Amino acid sequence: MPNIQSAKKRVKVSEKKNLRNRIIKSGVRTAVKKFDAAVSDDPKNAQAHLSATVAAIDKAASKGVMHKNAASRKKARLAKLLDKAAAV
Repeated sequence: MPNIQSAKKRVKVSEKKNLRNRIIKSGVRTAVKKFDAAVSDDPKNAQAHLSATVAAIDKAASKGVMHKNAASRKKARLAKLLDKAAAV
């Protein structure tokens, strides 16, 4: 445990940020899993799940939890997956 006041504060702040980041990342993972399930069940109606998933990814990128290029790459892969499933 730190003795210096500023170090004590940094521990508290980093714990808060870590909790927030974990919540946001978990939300993104949950949205992606729901989207994958929707694509495998009914690709025609998976578009609504894609928009919810993209919103979660964009929120994570805007908060700084996920890098903007990583978010863009993930969204592109999800859209590609939807297009591939809809074509079949």
